[in-house]
Amino acid sequence: MNTSPKISIITVVFNGEEHIGRTIESVVGQTYKELEYIIIDGKSTDRTLELIGSYKGIHQVVSEPDNGLYDAMNKGLKAATGDYVWFLNSGDQICSNDTIETLVAGLAGTPDIIYGGTMIIDEEQNEIGDRRLKPPAQLTWLSFRQGMVVCHQSFIVKRVGAPEYNLDYRLSADIDWAIRAAKNATQIHNSNMVLSRFLEGGLTEHNIKAGLKERFKIMKGFYGLIPTILRHFVFGVRLTNFYLRHRRI
Repeated sequence: MNTSPKISIITVVFNGEEHIGRTIESVVGQTYKELEYIIIDGKSTDRTLELIGSYKGIHQVVSEPDNGLYDAMNKGLKAATGDYVWFLNSGDQICSNDTIETLVAGLAGTPDIIYGGTMIIDEEQNEIGDRRLKPPAQLTWLSFRQGMVVCHQSFIVKRVGAPEYNLDYRLSADIDWAIRAAKNATQIHNSNMVLSRFLEGGLTEHNIKAGLKERFKIMKGFYGLIPTILRHFVFGVRLTNFYLRHRRI
């Protein structure tokens, strides 16, 4: 690229003292400097704000009550001023210190969406492996018929035209957001890089079931009832086989 795009990285956190430090360090330690780092805190009652205040390189911190994760993410969207927005929530990390510099060097033009792979890590920072669903060679909005084929933490969207999150969905608004962003995109760039490290865990069984119901509703709206039913049957078989082999979802 002839110019260096400004990337707004947005972290949403609530009572995240255990993990927020690693997330921040992965951002402020980047060799690429055209960054804007915004943290949206849900009025934490632990040491989260104290820890955030100990770091340099954070451009804006908003700490106030919100109406859930996606309401907070919408606040981040409204606060961002960069060419691109990248959501990296508490516990997640950019893969390495030179990830963004390498990513930008490989861009041709200004694609509407940039995506890549994700490494799953555990609480001790051990690498567990790739996600069950792999990013396709060429992503389109139809790719999401197979599920969340690109992890939200590895999905970077041009800020102008990025949709707001639909607050009707409490647990699965990310796939709705990704589909709408991809549907509106004219150029989508595969970085062919692992962009983020995703902390495994955090969802209760109840939330997993509720999230799947939301996702079914979302996919039915985009792709139709019968195709969605058939694909969810296939999802179930693949998910069961993956769990039996790896003991994780």
